[in-house]
Amino acid sequence: MVKSETTQLNTVFHALGDATRRQMLLELADGERTVGELAKPFEISLAAASKHIKVLEKAGLIRREVRWRTHVCHLEPAPLAGAHEWLGFYERFWTDRLDALERLLHKEDASQSPYDKEGDDP
Repeated sequence: MVKSETTQLNTVFHALGDATRRQMLLELADGERTVGELAKPFEISLAAASKHIKVLEKAGLIRREVRWRTHVCHLEPAPLAGAHEWLGFYERFWTDRLDALERLLHKEDASQSPYDKEGDDP
């Protein structure tokens, strides 16, 4: 992986590491929101919301647009593709492991006689 891609991925995961920012992204998935609208569910100040938004902007996850005196935020999902790809490796890893476990358990069940199972009477 190229260093700039690694840096971008680190920035995205840092931004996603905070529950408030993840919820803000969820809100933005439904459409644009003002900074005030993003702050409201958390009962945080506009300054605190703005700090969270700056982290999301730095990660490239949102875009802020100024309309007169109102700051409107939009979701930019493209950086999530890199995170999804990175996590996909681990999804395949666990899926393969769980599939192997399932095969092993089926093989074990098939090798036991019906009366060997706990709780069954002959």
